[in-house]
Amino acid sequence: MSDSSTAPSRSTPGTADDADVIVVGAGPAGAATAAHLARAGHEVLVLDRCAFPRPKVCGDGLTPRAVRELVSLGVPTPIGDPAGGGWARNTGLRIVAGRTRLELPWPQLGSFPDHGLVCPRERFDHLLVEHARAAGAGVRELTTVTGPLLHERTGRVVGVRASVLPDDAPRRPGRSGPGGDGTGAGGAVERVYRAPLVVAADGASGRLALGLGIPRRQDRPMGVAVRTYYRGPRPRDEWLESWLELWDGPAHRSNLLPGYGWVFDMGDGTSNVGLGILNSSAAFGRVDYRDLLRRWVSGLPGEWGFTEDNLVGPVRGAALPMGLNRSPQYARGLMMVGDAAGLVNPFNGEGIAYALQSGRMAAECATQALARPPGPGRERALMAYPRALHEQLGGYYTLGRLFVRLIGHPEVMRLATRYGLPRPTLMRFTLKLMANLTEPRGGDAMDRVINGLSRLAPTA
Repeated sequence: MSDSSTAPSRSTPGTADDADVIVVGAGPAGAATAAHLARAGHEVLVLDRCAFPRPKVCGDGLTPRAVRELVSLGVPTPIGDPAGGGWARNTGLRIVAGRTRLELPWPQLGSFPDHGLVCPRERFDHLLVEHARAAGAGVRELTTVTGPLLHERTGRVVGVRASVLPDDAPRRPGRSGPGGDGTGAGGAVERVYRAPLVVAADGASGRLALGLGIPRRQDRPMGVAVRTYYRGPRPRDEWLESWLELWDGPAHRSNLLPGYGWVFDMGDGTSNVGLGILNSSAAFGRVDYRDLLRRWVSGLPGEWGFTEDNLVGPVRGAALPMGLNRSPQYARGLMMVGDAAGLVNPFNGEGIAYALQSGRMAAECATQALARPPGPGRERALMAYPRALHEQLGGYYTLGRLFVRLIGHPEVMRLATRYGLPRPTLMRFTLKLMANLTEPRGGDAMDRVINGLSRLAPTA
């Protein structure tokens, strides 16, 4: 049963709509969906509980897969300048395990650029919101959506209920709106917004999906990430750095955890430093992740200056919903994108690329649907969205779930780091697999193997 904050309310038939599409959440998935829809000529309304810019827990790293989506979206990114316009460019992944260090450049492909980027999520998300606004989307901040609005006869989603701060409320960057408990706290007023289609981009909490009785799937992996920032003398680094050995205690008598630590140079004298852990380990949920981060950072090179005195902001954590962990991704007038659909890559914890990709795919299907009158034809067009997600990602994510189960065994992690890392060819294959960077047709032998495995794997 849904609680009072997610319980749907019923709509009076025949009430005028506020938009063609309502998008709930203005993170990368929501902003991308809104921008693509607005560019296609639709009236789009984006609702978010925060005032932008606002902080977000993330590694801030964008792989070539994410960069490709930004290009498709029309977001200007640096081409010649390695650190142009607040973007820090990276050339590949450096893997560190014990005394082994291996640098793997991003693959040279026709379907993806040969570089990644780093950009603070506070700036990145604000940039995407403004890009959607410039495309013609309406954006309303400090608006907390509390549940779906259902048609009284059909039970179809026809809008949302929201708690909205008044226009004269202070809009400090990072401020959140009402708590979403329906109380109208802080002078908020209750509002209803209507549209024939609603897109849930409300993150891992999945408030709208829960309001329709669509829970998170327990047979899908979950992760936890914690991160902070340090300012220090670490030299400029054009590699995303991944440390594979995380221990739940002193290394000589503890378990190797399924996850990795990272150090990403922000290009401005600061580094994003964090770690991610999967729930395939017996230690999941019993580890103090913030303490684990501090202990791991204490073992990094001292000359980098990652000390308490050089901390920039607090240590923050977030959940990582993986492997299509909420299903179906479309039901009764509600589409789910990004973290709301559980689209984080199980192989590497990457979420931004798939948030952007799902926003584009949802907008394409919605555009086709809205060109048809309400009824069975429109529903068939909307049902193409979950089919497309499963066709493009389902088999690959099934492989990712198998990978998560394997590395949940400490002995498998030990063997992989000891015998896999010294073999550069194997690691280049692993990079392509984990980052999902292959030519969709043709390509080299590695591409054909990975694509073949993804096609053969079940998509459910």
